Amino acid sequence: MVHGEAWTLKELFTYPNEYIYWSIQIVMYPFMTGLVAGAFVLSSLYHVFGIKKLKDMARFSLVFSFALLFVAPMPLLFHLQQPLRGLYVFMTPHFTSAIAAFGIVFSTYGAIVASELWFVYRRHFVEAALPLKEKSGKSPVEWFTYLVFCALTLGVYDVSEKSLEKDEKAVKVLAAAGIPVALFLHGYAGFIFGSVKANALWMTPLMPVIFIMSAIVSGIALCMFTYIVAMELRKLFSASRRRAAFRALPADHSPAHQGRSLQGAEPGVIQITSRYLLLFLVAAISLELLDLIFRGYTAVKSWDVLRSVIYGKDFISIFILQYGLGNLVPLILFLMPGLTVRRALLGTLLVLFGVFMMRWNVVIGGQAFSLTFAGYMHYHLPIIPHDYETFKEGLAGALTVGLMPFPLFWVMSKIFPVFDSGGRHE
Repeated sequence: MVHGEAWTLKELFTYPNEYIYWSIQIVMYPFMTGLVAGAFVLSSLYHVFGIKKLKDMARFSLVFSFALLFVAPMPLLFHLQQPLRGLYVFMTPHFTSAIAAFGIVFSTYGAIVASELWFVYRRHFVEAALPLKEKSGKSPVEWFTYLVFCALTLGVYDVSEKSLEKDEKAVKVLAAAGIPVALFLHGYAGFIFGSVKANALWMTPLMPVIFIMSAIVSGIALCMFTYIVAMELRKLFSASRRRAAFRALPADHSPAHQGRSLQGAEPGVIQITSRYLLLFLVAAISLELLDLIFRGYTAVKSWDVLRSVIYGKDFISIFILQYGLGNLVPLILFLMPGLTVRRALLGTLLVLFGVFMMRWNVVIGGQAFSLTFAGYMHYHLPIIPHDYETFKEGLAGALTVGLMPFPLFWVMSKIFPVFDSGGRHE
């Protein structure tokens, strides 16, 4: 069976070799890389521009960006018929191919984020390694912890004021250098689509800019969503532990002796972050509408078939799901006065849905019409897999990629604490 034949339905006049080749994994690819770039930009707002109110969110989003970085290439590896060929991108990087340039940009960005993390958490590594080094009779777990943090110090144990000031300067320089690289990392995904001359929907110079703006929106929204959920879960578990401790106390023991319970998501942090989300969301919507108006005004030869797809066959996914549910509704939710944590949680979910639908409409919508301009192709997402192909290119494969960053982030948070004090950069 030809790749794509299992989920493609044809209508009217199409070429025999035309199918929906780029499936949901290619939708997930720009979506995941966009989250990486957006999360890093959010962390840089504090480190570079000194927005103090974002300091808690900055450390959280920096670690989350690093976790997302490892998942970003996974959709491509899932999609490739020969996944090992994906390593060629990193082993033979060059600029003669847009996808091969990914190896250079990805490696550069990864090095910047890893370096910035090291400088931010270097003091924490030293403070975690030194007590274990002096402790005698270490358990196997303590030996492992000691070796991990000892290796992470890279042999630099100087935590004097002068040394930490140098760390702060290095963090600022790396964060500033990382912003253009992060934007380029996602802009190149838009460049790949925008440079395909054979596809009338993708061929536009605005595509990289639209991708960058929506990437920042999705990254900020995901960090806000995860931050709220994580903080509320910590609050829930903390209250549960306090209740258990209180029940174990003697009857005449005052509850005042117990420690304070943890607080949930800070409304002030959510409100200041939502302002930046709102700013980039308005810019992203404006650019997408500008592109749509430009296409209609110029009305090139392919406009007739594009119009039939945009205003006809894909009307619900574009105007109802993406612009309506994914853009307009969260815009109203964030603009309404008195933003609450619950409303912010709903708004970020809808924003993420809207950005995902934007990627869907670009990737799948761009393949919805035949190159004959007289036929259409419909993508039927495999829900229940019946072989490996329909697993990785279907709903199960997309969910696997989408959920992968969260356990990875949890593991990383054990090394890079995102809530507790980890140094003078918090």
